[in-house]
Amino acid sequence: MKSTHKTSGARQTPPTPNSVPLTQRRLKTKPALAVMGILLLGNLVWFMLWVWPSNKDQSEGEVVASIDGDKITRQEWLSEMESRYGKETLQDLVNEAVMEKAAKKYNIKVTDEEINLEIALLRSTQDATDTANLKDTQLRQKIRAQLILEKVLAKDILIEEGQAATYYEENQSLYNIPTSYRTSMIVVSSKGEAESVKEELKSGSEFSVLARERSLDTASASLGGDIGYITEDQESVDSAILKAVSDLKPEEISRPVKLSDGRYAILKMKDVLQGQSFSYEEVKDHISRELAMEQLSPTIAPEVFWSEFGAEWFYGQGE
Repeated sequence: MKSTHKTSGARQTPPTPNSVPLTQRRLKTKPALAVMGILLLGNLVWFMLWVWPSNKDQSEGEVVASIDGDKITRQEWLSEMESRYGKETLQDLVNEAVMEKAAKKYNIKVTDEEINLEIALLRSTQDATDTANLKDTQLRQKIRAQLILEKVLAKDILIEEGQAATYYEENQSLYNIPTSYRTSMIVVSSKGEAESVKEELKSGSEFSVLARERSLDTASASLGGDIGYITEDQESVDSAILKAVSDLKPEEISRPVKLSDGRYAILKMKDVLQGQSFSYEEVKDHISRELAMEQLSPTIAPEVFWSEFGAEWFYGQGE
């Protein structure tokens, strides 16, 4: 087996929270929980650009909030957002641009079908909330950048087709993806309280607002009740939830559902992704690339190509 790899003199920066690749996971493991945080940064940078007016000088003193007469200006708000998220967001944008340069230099192609496959596999193995609040365009862009990185790194590593075929035969269940339901829930202590929540929803209350105010499940409450995509064979989710949500239509809200611990839930099914089965021909390139990546360091990230493509930023090297 040939395992040579060239990076054209590129250097690797110290690992950062963004250094864990989006789809860098072995097929027998769950993807990194960092996915959600990384992609959320993409939301933040576009939000900052949106709220920043064209006339900066006039807007710096604009008041965006006040507390008992104490004012918070737009400039203070944006400066705080930059201090908390700016470095990671900028790094994310630079990495995407670097990977596009690499795609052109090494003649790397990424198809919509490849991205669709990665999304399907990601959602079939994720923890419940990994991609709960992500926009499809952002997810697709991150996966595209990651596929470019993996293809560049794996291009000089030879994987015999027999290896990929054997892996497929031994792990076909990974490529038979069940139907999944994007679900939100509000968990309360009694049936009466669940019926009260149901009535409030009928009266026009927002599901996400009620979830934050009343749900006893703190993890999902912080996300407005969203528990991401769940499947009928998912052991980490109460079977009563799985049974009830599979009978709902998109945007439909359930009746009170009794959970195994005696509490009750009101469910909302937001979207459904129909199950898919992938043939060997459809996934053989994916498997070969994953097997090739197993021969490389799991910490290799787009930063390794920064010097090759002249990437610079004002945070300074090694910070």
